[in-house]
Amino acid sequence: MADLKLVVGLGNPGPEYAETRHNLGFKVIEALDEALGIVVKQQKFGARVGEGWYRDRKVMLMKPWQYMNRSGQAVATVAGFYKLGLGDLIVITDDRALAPGRIRIRAKGSAGGHNGLADIIARLGSDEFARCRIGIGDCPGALAVDYVLGRPREDERPLLNEAIVRARDAVLCWLESGTERTMNEFNSGPV
Repeated sequence: MADLKLVVGLGNPGPEYAETRHNLGFKVIEALDEALGIVVKQQKFGARVGEGWYRDRKVMLMKPWQYMNRSGQAVATVAGFYKLGLGDLIVITDDRALAPGRIRIRAKGSAGGHNGLADIIARLGSDEFARCRIGIGDCPGALAVDYVLGRPREDERPLLNEAIVRARDAVLCWLESGTERTMNEFNSGPV
């Protein structure tokens, strides 16, 4: 197998979730689909996937097609099938701890209260994989479910659209140059 890199965007399947804050990971996969010409529609591994090339690397773009808190099964299945190392994986997700529109690249870390990341960590048995977090802003804990499953306010949309583009570019940088360079370039950049 060529040098396969797995790019996973987290979200919930179904049209009722398509435009919610929680589906920003899916939005970045769609932006990568367009940038790389990789069509993400094949159904396998409990996900929607597309495969192609970026530079000299084989890339699989993935949207796990279960609900958020069960995202790990599809990721673990692909990682096992292709015998991927944790360094071959990046997960893109929304993050309530970051201001709307901010992105943050990390080489590893806790789930930070995100159920999709928690399930991936549990299924892989490790938190040592790259992630690209996109800020959606915070809300009181009791309102978290309605907030993340809600649609962004009008004033948030331009910030989130810009963040999707920056996250796409960060993933392209990660594919080419790895996590450290991507963190250096994108964690210090503008909102």
